[in-house]
Amino acid sequence: MAFSGALTLTDLNDYITPSQACIKPVETKNAPVQDAGDASTQIHVDRDGTYYELSVSSDPTGDNAKGGGKRLEAAQVSLNDCLACSGCITSAESVLITMQSHIQVLDFLAENATHELTSRNAKIPVVSVSPQSLASLAASVSSSSTSSVTPRQILHRIEVFLNQVLGIHHVYDTTFARHVSLLEHAREFWERKAQSASGAKGALPMLASACPGWICYAEKTHSEMLPFISRTKSPQQVMGTIVKSWLASRWDKSPDQIYHVTVMPCYDKKLEASRQDFYNDVFSTRDVDCVITTGELELLMKEKSWDISVPVVNELVPTPPRTPPPNGSGSDIATILPQFISHPGTSSGSYLHTIMEAVRERHRLDTRRQDPPDLELSIKALRSADYEEYTLTDPETGKVVFKGAKCYGFRNLQNIVRRVGKEAGVQTGKGAAGRLVGSRSRAVKKTTASGEDVHLDYVEVMACPGGCINGGGQLKRRELTKASPKPRETDSEGYQRDWNESGAEFGSDLGARWGDKEWTKEVERVYWAERESDVPTHAGTNVFAVDVLHEMCQHAVTPGSSWSTSMDEKAEAQRRTLFRTEYRAVESEVDGLLVKW
Repeated sequence: MAFSGALTLTDLNDYITPSQACIKPVETKNAPVQDAGDASTQIHVDRDGTYYELSVSSDPTGDNAKGGGKRLEAAQVSLNDCLACSGCITSAESVLITMQSHIQVLDFLAENATHELTSRNAKIPVVSVSPQSLASLAASVSSSSTSSVTPRQILHRIEVFLNQVLGIHHVYDTTFARHVSLLEHAREFWERKAQSASGAKGALPMLASACPGWICYAEKTHSEMLPFISRTKSPQQVMGTIVKSWLASRWDKSPDQIYHVTVMPCYDKKLEASRQDFYNDVFSTRDVDCVITTGELELLMKEKSWDISVPVVNELVPTPPRTPPPNGSGSDIATILPQFISHPGTSSGSYLHTIMEAVRERHRLDTRRQDPPDLELSIKALRSADYEEYTLTDPETGKVVFKGAKCYGFRNLQNIVRRVGKEAGVQTGKGAAGRLVGSRSRAVKKTTASGEDVHLDYVEVMACPGGCINGGGQLKRRELTKASPKPRETDSEGYQRDWNESGAEFGSDLGARWGDKEWTKEVERVYWAERESDVPTHAGTNVFAVDVLHEMCQHAVTPGSSWSTSMDEKAEAQRRTLFRTEYRAVESEVDGLLVKW
């Protein structure tokens, strides 16, 4: 598995800070072999901060060092180099990421095949595929064939491959888990809204938490932002909870008798699945046992000589939406969860648009009128489409009811951190030392001419420019045609990139590069291609999702548990245990001034 060059470091243990301790190595090819008798060299830093390589015989002091030494060019470490993969990760986290691959999946399946199906040691393998991964695979197949392929067809081909080649019978997409996550997300927003109204600090703006790259970065660099970050689990981890708890109970299995694999658009999801918060101490198992990226799934299919571009039986026959049986009854467990639930908004999960729809609905209820006018939406793009502000205004009073933003990419992320800190009175850039309003920091009151508060209420944050559809684990453009534009020297955030080097990491040609705007647009188009046809309605899906939430929250779901829809304090506590998580500041133990050269 290939990592960014920024992570290829030596002689450093554990936490790596983005400072002098984080140096992008310069590869020297065909370097001459140094004899034992040759003079060694050392690095000299001049008064102006310039680095020189000197031999021990040279004078390492004074200005004459410039004449006898070789000036070293500064290594360029962009935010993409440093943070696009897994942020500043620890050595232990690097091991956790490396351990999760399609090789691990194959090893598990080989070992699992040695156990009798009735044995407790035999586990049920389950695979959950993200809609972004399906769109990436569909776009890649469509680009190399004469006919277009939809994400639904790709999922069907993956199901056939996993079933016939690997023996995996339970395959889902993650849109139902996302639906449950969005319901919980909206619930948390209203909780924070009430807390903010009562004067609580750190309640708003609420920052989305589904991007593990952003979470990793915040915990280690801007922990002053942690109070603002949503506690709701991401769709991947909600899917893990559903599979290991709710579905396991219907299979009369305990969580440790399920092996759950997810296919995700970025490597950071491996790190998210490895968090201690998502480990079941009672059954000694994780909610998600292994995460593989879109590219790793494609590699797995190639290794098994499976051509995903070849149609399979019945994939073109329209199939009715999966309709869950009433009250979770029925023996065909594989068809319980609905597929391809549509969530209008963004391809990164529609978090902002879900919150806005909740605000609209609350406004309609609060007006207590039969046909109240809908809130007016205005969208303002700042710098690029990766940062947009959304404002909902009451057309009758002109009052701003809600203000949110979509923030993608680390360049925009830096700006949003500074803005939230300024508006909320939080000292930013202090790492774990950051804190809420104190003696040296005050909140800035930002109002309109009429005196209205126009601070942000919510921000959908994603680390990758373009969002999840452009994750680092997605497939890259395979070929450059004559009509294709000349490869850019900069990425989508304006940083210079060596596309030859980036393509080599993925074993592909010059066209295989991360951050290709045109390719991202194509994957985005494929993602939304069939969203308006043959998908369950929100109303019907809501009923089933709410039922699932009620059942899971009523008690700790165990094999043989009974159905119930009543909610009490115990159920509320269980709800938070199942669908919420926590974040913790991570202090750096590396002093950049003490790094040995």
